Formats: sequence, C-alpha cells, structure tokens
Amino acid sequence: MTTTIAAPATTPPAEPGHRGARLDWRGRFLLLAVIWGLSFVFIKIGTQALAPLQVTLGRMVVGAGTLLAVLAARREPLPRGRRVWAHLTVAAVLLNVVPFTLFAAAEQRIPSVLAGIANATTPLFTVLVALLALPEERPTRQKGAGLAVGFAGVLVVLGAWRGLGGGRDLVGTLLALAAAGCYGLGWAYIRRYLAGSAHSSLALSAGQLLAGTVQLAVLTPILTTPPARLPARVVLAILALGVLGTGIAYVLQYGLIRDAGATTAATVTYLIPVVSTLAGVVLLGEQLTWNQPLGAAVIVAGTALSQRQRHTPSRPPPDPAPDPAQQPAAPPLRIDSSAPSHLMTDRFPRSEVAAPRPGLRHQPPGRAARRRTMRGHQCTDQGRLTGAVLDERRATTTKPPMSVGTRPT
Repeated sequence: MTTTIAAPATTPPAEPGHRGARLDWRGRFLLLAVIWGLSFVFIKIGTQALAPLQVTLGRMVVGAGTLLAVLAARREPLPRGRRVWAHLTVAAVLLNVVPFTLFAAAEQRIPSVLAGIANATTPLFTVLVALLALPEERPTRQKGAGLAVGFAGVLVVLGAWRGLGGGRDLVGTLLALAAAGCYGLGWAYIRRYLAGSAHSSLALSAGQLLAGTVQLAVLTPILTTPPARLPARVVLAILALGVLGTGIAYVLQYGLIRDAGATTAATVTYLIPVVSTLAGVVLLGEQLTWNQPLGAAVIVAGTALSQRQRHTPSRPPPDPAPDPAQQPAAPPLRIDSSAPSHLMTDRFPRSEVAAPRPGLRHQPPGRAARRRTMRGHQCTDQGRLTGAVLDERRATTTKPPMSVGTRPT
C-alpha cells in the first residue's frame, strides 16, 4: 500500500439519473483496492532476488517518475520553499522509506497474506498517534473501544493462545506491524505540518516521493550489494509495484476523493486485506489458517468503530428576531396632571419621563436627588400659596369699569 498526501475534497452532488458517474467512481474504487492488494504480491516476488532496500528504491524511482509525468501533463510545478521540502523529507522517511523497507523485510519471513492483514492496522495506529500527538483530537469511548477491538484482532491473527515463542512468523509480523505504525506517525506529521499548505496534493506527493528517492539513492549502494541475477519476473513486479502501487494508485485515490468524498475513499482500507489474501492464496499458493481471516475481520471492525463519527442531534434554529414594523404599537402612557412640576421638564417628552428607559437599571435616588425633590415640592407649594393670596387681593380691590372717553384718575 502506498501512503501519499491526500487533501479532503468536497463531493459534488450527483445528478439524478446519471448512473454512469456512479459506476465510474465505484469501478475506480474497486480498481484501487485491487492495485493496493496486489502490491503485497509484487513485494513478495521482488524479495526473491532483491534486498528490501533495493525493492523500495526500485518502486520509489518508478513511482516518482510516474507522478512527475502526471504533474508535467497537468502543468503543475513542484513545491517551493526550504521549509516545505524539509517537511516533505521527514514525511518521505515516515511514509515511504521506512515502511516500504519494513514490509519488504517482513515478506522475507511471512506470507504476503499476513503482511496484507497487518497493513489493515494502519488506521488504528493513525487514530492512536493522533490522540497522543494532536491536541485537537479528543479521546472518546468509541475510539477507545475501536482501538481495543482492532488490536484484539491482531492477537487473533498472531494466534496468541498458542504462545508467542519468537518464531519467524512473529518477527515478520512485528516488522509488518511496525510498518503500519510508521504510516500512523506519518499521517499525524502531515496533519500537523503540511495539511494547510497552498500546494496541491499531487505536487506534495510527487515531491515526497522525489525526496525519498534521493535518500534511498544514497543509502542503498552503501548498505546493500548488487543482486547476482535479476529475473524478468522480478523486474516486472518492481515496475508494476512502482507504476501501479506507487504512481497510478495515487491518481486514482485523488480522483476518488474528488468524486465520491474523502470518507468513501478511506473505506478502501477495508478491502485491501481481502484482495491481498485472495491474491496470495490464488497467485502464490500460500497457506491460510482459520485465525488469519477471522482476525482480519476483527481488525476491520475495530477500524470502522474507531473512525466512525458520532452524529449529534442538531439543535433547532433560534426563532428569528421580531420585526419592529410588525409589532403592535404600545398604548399611550397616561400621565397624571397632578404630578409635581419638577417632573414636567422640557428636556424629555412626558412619555419618556414617566416610563423607565430600556436597558437602564433602576437605582434608588441619592441624598442630593432627595434634596432636590424636596426643594421642588417646597417651591411648588410656595407658588401655590402665593397665587392664592394674589387672587384674594384682586377680589377685594376691584375698580369700576371705565367708560369710553374718560381718563383714569
């Protein structure tokens, strides 16, 4: 299985009655599962004449060339910037150089069937590393139960009830599980440092394979010796592994994410152990024990449980704010005419003086306010008394009316 950078894409709505589009992405979905499932058969054939590092170098050279050709056809440039290339170099170590080599070393000891089953634990390691390394990932009971079920399936595959005596199958299986663990570390690293990159997923993956090819081109001649013979069967297996499993598979995955959605594309992981098991038994004549397919089914069930998203019930939308124009008018406030005169000011209308302002908290009047109120009452009472005295004086000192033409005396 080839692990490359894939950015989630939105799924366009399918047109009703357009059956050809559905069959198209479903056919590519099955083709992707077949290619990645057959990759373990190609690795097994390659290890018959090549060292694990040589198998990895061959598939990386061919795979990088394939993606660079696709990139040139689309006229997309490679990523730029030292920081981006530094992250791509680390990603190539975690996602390509180390796991590819570990799978090749594992298949020198174990059948390709068992290697394909061990590869199915990749999502489990991805969830585990994300929970430990990414702060935005929160542990839940569902994820914990999925991890427990998945790793219990690993014990079923190993036949733990027979004892772990350290035989060849155990060492090879542990190497394959370590390769799957590297995939989990690599995906967490990509999410942390390359998920928000402005470059396309195709350009990032081509750069990742190119960086890994350079690393292997330096290490492989130092750590290995040239093969004594190179059969045509091995050469064809390496070419198929590089072109299909490391190159074309990514292009298929990229289109599948675009057309069917990232969630649907991720479920291809569940079909890879099925294809690898059938291919190993039919094409290579490998033996299969009853606990291996049973453990694979338990691993797939745990993977599905750990990646399942909980659907929280959506809250009803809040009621829209009432339109002020549609609200009934408030009845006019009645103000008692006998209210003290100091409240009848010209600064505010009477309705605003009598009614409290919205948003203002009522506070009891202070000492100065009470003094002003008492002073107002006193002035009002004094004014009323003065007016009454003047009216009484006018009534007692009335003058006779003046006739026309007379002068006042």
